[in-house]
Amino acid sequence: MKFIHRLGYYLGGFAIGLILLAFFLSGSKTSCQYDYSPEARVLKNINTKVLKYSASSETSLKNKLVDTTTIKNILKEGDVIFSKSEPRKTPCGIYHIESKKDDKTIILSVENCEKHAILQSITVED
Repeated sequence: MKFIHRLGYYLGGFAIGLILLAFFLSGSKTSCQYDYSPEARVLKNINTKVLKYSASSETSLKNKLVDTTTIKNILKEGDVIFSKSEPRKTPCGIYHIESKKDDKTIILSVENCEKHAILQSITVED
């Protein structure tokens, strides 16, 4: 058998394998994109839990410093500041997440517990 025939069989089998793989993985909830860094894992962990608001964060929401849509966006795409965070604090780790919006820096302090996350404080800096 010539090399060109073997290459054709190989590429044909490879193409069929890719199609089958795409078919089987399209329906499942597989995600491996952007979940490797510690920051991405923390944000994903917080977003999978029920978010509760403390009294001080509810006051900030009532004073219209930020809205809930902005908070959700920060919790998805913000930067976790590990130098200010206390991830090993028991029973719940505390994370500082910051993001810039409209030339202002918004800092969220989130207490990440096992079953829920509590938004402790919202700070807006110019």
